[in-house]
Formats: sequence, C-alpha cells, structure tokens
Amino acid sequence: MPDGSGAITIRILTGVGQAEARDWDACAGPDDPFVSHAFLLALEESGSAVAKTGWQPSHLAAFDPDGRMVGAVPAYVKSHSYGEYVFDHGWANAYERAGGNYYPKLQVSVPFTPVPGPRLLVAPGGGEAVAGALVAALERVAKRYGVSSAHVTFPNAADAGRLGEAGWLRRTGVQYHWENRGYESFDAFLDALNSRKRKAIRKERREVADSGVRLHTLTGDDLKAEHWDAFHRFYLETADRKWGGGYLTRAFFERLGRTMADRVVLVMCEDGGEWVAGALNLLGSDALYGRNWGSDGRYRFLHFEACYYRALDFAIERGLKRVEAGAQGEHKIQRGYLPVTTHSAHWVADPGFRRALDHHLAEERAAVAAEVAALAELSPYRQSDDS
Repeated sequence: MPDGSGAITIRILTGVGQAEARDWDACAGPDDPFVSHAFLLALEESGSAVAKTGWQPSHLAAFDPDGRMVGAVPAYVKSHSYGEYVFDHGWANAYERAGGNYYPKLQVSVPFTPVPGPRLLVAPGGGEAVAGALVAALERVAKRYGVSSAHVTFPNAADAGRLGEAGWLRRTGVQYHWENRGYESFDAFLDALNSRKRKAIRKERREVADSGVRLHTLTGDDLKAEHWDAFHRFYLETADRKWGGGYLTRAFFERLGRTMADRVVLVMCEDGGEWVAGALNLLGSDALYGRNWGSDGRYRFLHFEACYYRALDFAIERGLKRVEAGAQGEHKIQRGYLPVTTHSAHWVADPGFRRALDHHLAEERAAVAAEVAALAELSPYRQSDDS
C-alpha cells in the first residue's frame, strides 16, 4: 500500500512474526521493552493477543524504496474494548444507541499494557516523514477496513502531538510514577518524605518483615519454571477476583522468561517454602515498569512491599530514573508515586459522532488537568523536596 508520495510503502502484517526481529527492533528502539518484537511475539504465539481473544494483529510496516523497514505500528482489529485501560465502553454504547456499529475498531497499543511509550515506531534517520506516513496509513487502513474508529492508547507525548496535529481527537488520563531524585538508598528516599508518611511506610515494611514472608527479586537465569507456575496461578486468581478472567496464558510467561529474561524483574514472596504472591516488572533502559500482581490474599501490606517498595529498591540500586506503577490507584501517592498525565488519540469516521466526542473530550481534558493538580497537592514529599 503506497503512502501517497511514492517514497514509502506500507504493508499490513497479520502477525509480528512476519517482520524480522532486527528490523522491527531497529524501529522500536532499545528503551521500551513492550514494543519490542520479543514481547509482542510472546503475546501472539502464546495465544494471549490473537483473533480468538478479540485481538487480530494488523500491524503496519513501512518500507523505503530500497526495501528497508523504516517504520512500524503495533495495531489490532478489535471486537471489544477489554484489555486496553483507556475506557471507551461509554462511547461504544452511545454510538450503538444512535444506530451505529462501534465494533470492529482499530486499536494501536500494546495489549494488556497501560505503559506510555512510542506507538509510531521509526528507525533512526526516518524522522517526521516516516512518522507522518504512518499516521496517514492508519487512517487509510481504518477506512479500508470500514471500522468506526481508530485509537492510539498510551502514546508518548511526541506521538500524541503528531496525531493531534493530524487532526486526531486528544484524550488525557492519570497515572502514578516515581522519580528517582538521585537517592543513594531507600532510607534517603524516605528522608525526602514528611514524617507521617515516612513512619507509615516503615511500619508497613516492618509488618511484612515480621510476618516471616521472604521476598526474592529474580531476573535473568534466576527465573525458573516453578516461579512462572506459581505466578501464573496468582495472576489468574487475582484476575478472576477483579475482572472474571485473565488473558495472559501460562505460555506467555514461559516465553517471556525464555526470550526476555534480562528484561524481567520478578518479585516472588515465599512463606514456609511455599510461594504466596508475586509481582512482575519489566526493565527498560532507564525505568522499571510494574505490570502484574497476584497473591493468595493472606498478608497485610505485602502488595505494597512487593509491587512498590521492592521496585524502588531495585531502581535505586540500578540508578534508574523512574518507576512506573501502572494504571489507577491514588493510594500510590502516599508511597511516593506522583500523578502524571497520560495521552491517547482517536480517529472517528462518523462526522457527527466525532463532533460530539470532540466537545466531550474538551471538558474531560479540563477535568483531568484539575484532577492532576489536586492530586499533586497530596504529595508526601517535604515541601523543600517537592518538584
């Protein structure tokens, strides 16, 4: 599919495996593990993000006149709105009440992963020309497929800006991230907090330590099948309690440990020789990303210790710039994770529906900005240390 200028050709891949890993990763870059070929392939080959689960891979790949892959977009044709973390069920209901068919839709994202990052993947030297060709190609593909809409969720600020300049509707949300301000130790981080929050965190950590639970931070060759067996069980139990089921298969975690072990940071909790909980993180070039948690629900404060405090321990030890703790949860603020604005961008085929959404999103963006400002006032940091 030509991009309109004749300089770049766009192809649709029905699986990321149709691209060479080195070509895809040259576009994705080394910083973000979630848009890597290995992570997306693990989702697909494990049966987690496939047509059967409502995620039909329809990735875009851009090629220059010499046949070199210079850009890519992880994209899926979807028959539902689950696993996205940017909720558009209300949009779907409104459009269908008006007589339209909201599904299928085109979704640009990393399945089940609310981590901001690049979505218009451009190889070095490709620049704005390739990024612009990818945006235009997304619109052409959406029209060709006859979908109601196309959605780019959790793009980084640069990609969100490009899409906005192309006329896509902009939406914002809130997450909670921790910033490493050069702390030499966890105690140095605690010293930056006000005394009440500092005491509360020490109390939580002490109660977990006194419970007899031992925590193991595992990566690389330390990851074994027994850890994935236990963690997948916890993941399913937690998903069943919250959502009625989980997408990620045991094969996904096995493949993750086999092909991305150096990017996996798995915190496993042991009591009396029995695994009782676990927290999965992935490691980027300058950040640690909290992803999944599961437990048997027996221990107070273990979630905070495994998901938040051990992540900070790891980030401080490695000199990482930040920890991103995932979607939702104002309780993260008092543990040092402050609110940040996230983005999404939306192309809508129906002009009337687009106008209605445009008006709604203007009001929603203002509300989100006010919410972020109000949440920032809850910062646990001492005023002299607050950025």
